[in-house]
Amino acid sequence: MLRLVVRRLLQLIPTLLGLSVLLFLWLDRLPGGPASAILGEKATEAEVARINRALGLDQPVYVQYWRFLKRIFQGDLGTSVQTGQPVWDEFVLRFPATVELSLFAILIAVVVGVPLGYFAARTRGGWLDVSAVSGSLIGICIPVFFLAQILKGVFAVNLHIFPAYGRQETGINATDVTGFATLDGILTGEFDATLDALHHLVLPSIALATIPLAVIVRMTRASILEVQDEDYVRTAEAKGLKRSVIRGRHVLRNALLPVVTAVGLLTGSLLSGAVLTESVFSFGGIGSFIRTAIDGRDYPVLVGFIMFIALIYVLINLLVDLAYSLIDPRVRVH
Repeated sequence: MLRLVVRRLLQLIPTLLGLSVLLFLWLDRLPGGPASAILGEKATEAEVARINRALGLDQPVYVQYWRFLKRIFQGDLGTSVQTGQPVWDEFVLRFPATVELSLFAILIAVVVGVPLGYFAARTRGGWLDVSAVSGSLIGICIPVFFLAQILKGVFAVNLHIFPAYGRQETGINATDVTGFATLDGILTGEFDATLDALHHLVLPSIALATIPLAVIVRMTRASILEVQDEDYVRTAEAKGLKRSVIRGRHVLRNALLPVVTAVGLLTGSLLSGAVLTESVFSFGGIGSFIRTAIDGRDYPVLVGFIMFIALIYVLINLLVDLAYSLIDPRVRVH
């Protein structure tokens, strides 16, 4: 297990280096640039040249890349062109909101999706199976922003059950310790702030969980149907083992392997920024910040964000491999 962790961490270095090279080559060929975004379309060539010199964009790509690597090794992701603040500080300020939202969304998807997919497979052809398959298709087809608007309009605007925007109500914010609104209230003893943060998470989490939930339901169902017809399951039945043992140890445990992979990939995609959901509910996470950076061609933010998300994906894949070994010790990752 330790050797696997060390090997994957070492593989992280060439992966991120290769990505950074491709990223710089891509950004260098994009039309426009930060200077045009800052000065506007009517900027003169002299003004554009001045901004490019100030940002170091007049240098060759390999010089810019080398400077970027040196900043990375020093823990510096650069400075945002739009806000004038260090990119890392901007991430630290906004990323906890996206993490909270993503984790609650994937938690809903797993807690609901795995049992639903399991029982759908158990009752294949029944009303539960048909309902689960039909519901998962609808969940995949409905755009997230459309569902978010419906949830917001019904439960926030009309029924006033949940808040329509933000992470917490003004005036009851917990003392900022970690940046996670739900956790800070617990750490500081301000439990009303934690309850309020959870209240604000309900609607955006449900909206964001829709597609992952649909994927997990369908994958769990398909995996259960495949595993329950395996020879080792029939052998366990022939030996007279209890149904609960067969379903738990032999069927569900083996069927969870592809589901774990899907959960890992879905979690990484959610953490990369739930732009639409955060925009509808004004959640203040990394998604809306990245959208602004794309519109303003804020290259330092884009480069830092993509590299940061690549790191997260690699670490999530490492956790998936570890989960494989825990679920099924026969699995060996080489």
